[in-house]
Amino acid sequence: MDNKGEKSKKVTSKSPSFSLRSPSLNALRLQRIFDLFDHNGDGFITLEELSQALSRLGLNANLSDLKSTVESYIQPGNTGLNFEDFSSLHKTLDDCFFAGDDDDLASPAAADESDLAEAFKVFDENGDGFICARELQAVLKKLGLPEGGEMERVERMIISVDRNKDGRVDFFEFKNMMRTVKQIS
Repeated sequence: MDNKGEKSKKVTSKSPSFSLRSPSLNALRLQRIFDLFDHNGDGFITLEELSQALSRLGLNANLSDLKSTVESYIQPGNTGLNFEDFSSLHKTLDDCFFAGDDDDLASPAAADESDLAEAFKVFDENGDGFICARELQAVLKKLGLPEGGEMERVERMIISVDRNKDGRVDFFEFKNMMRTVKQIS
């Protein structure tokens, strides 16, 4: 833990969007991230898969640095991080780099609203208050999802959420969709 603690001192800014305050949304998000990073679907994220996923997100990491950070989380005999290992790594990184970010919000409802607003901003690339098919496609491509390669499929995703039929998803439509996902999980 000493090496991890030393590295955490280098980060000075905090990001409230790193960890969602809603446990069910955070668990769902973490599982989806794990599934995306586990490129071959074998239930393990290898160092190579992790490196590739970070590169796709524009976060190029030196493989030896990555190995020194992640190696202690991989259980003996495993080829990479299983979901439990990945969750432990995420929790440690969250605690080291972003501890204390929850203090500025008084209620769970305000925390949920803030999390949803942060998530919406990821998709609303031009900041106009709407998610159009092109913006959704760009994010899906960055995440390496196959849906991002087919504009027709992306447009169907927008239509399925677009209650006022304007061809875009506004924050309220996004929030309703996310609350439905939260209730299902």
